Amino acid sequence: MKHLHIDIVSDVACPWCAIGYARLDKAKRALAGEIEFTEQWRAFELNPDDDAQPEPILPALARKYGRPEAEMQAAQAEMMGIAKSLGLNFEKMQERYTCNTFDAHRLLKWAAPQDKATFLKKALFEAYFGRAEDVSKPGVLIGCAKAAGLDADEAQRILESDEFGQAVMEEERSYQNAGVTAVPAFVVNQRYLISGAQEADTLVEAFRTMAQEMDSNPQ
Repeated sequence: MKHLHIDIVSDVACPWCAIGYARLDKAKRALAGEIEFTEQWRAFELNPDDDAQPEPILPALARKYGRPEAEMQAAQAEMMGIAKSLGLNFEKMQERYTCNTFDAHRLLKWAAPQDKATFLKKALFEAYFGRAEDVSKPGVLIGCAKAAGLDADEAQRILESDEFGQAVMEEERSYQNAGVTAVPAFVVNQRYLISGAQEADTLVEAFRTMAQEMDSNPQ
């Protein structure tokens, strides 16, 4: 069976990352028995300033993009509809606040060798977009770790340390240096880049093409 490895560059605070992963998952299911996939989450921060005060999301986005707040609200409402069609909980999306996700990425690094990173990422998406919880807060992060089947005491120990911090920073720099400026970004076999939350059918076609090219031109 053909094999593709996907490095998923994303942020917990990025709604299109949650939608993009749900579409990716749908594409992988469509290709079951045809292509085998492995994946690894890679860090990216939309709000890297850990000293910034949390702000309500709609005025923060309006200022960031120079658009009216009503336009931001309409765009968020459209995303909520897309998310619902994919089985994602975005119910509190417009009630959330901006937040820093550095500690969430540290926990994801810790979860990866335990094969729990995807469970943790989904729990973090659910907390932030579904319940408007502050995913920079230790209590919220520990709750997400428990929901993902991880040890709460160990999660607390990680958060109270600086463990995995250097790994997260180096990873963020490496993808920025490689030209990744927006997420989600799917890096396939360290050879192909798919940018944005593409539709599942688009991903299926892309993965088939990539798998064929890898067969005919291995590196």
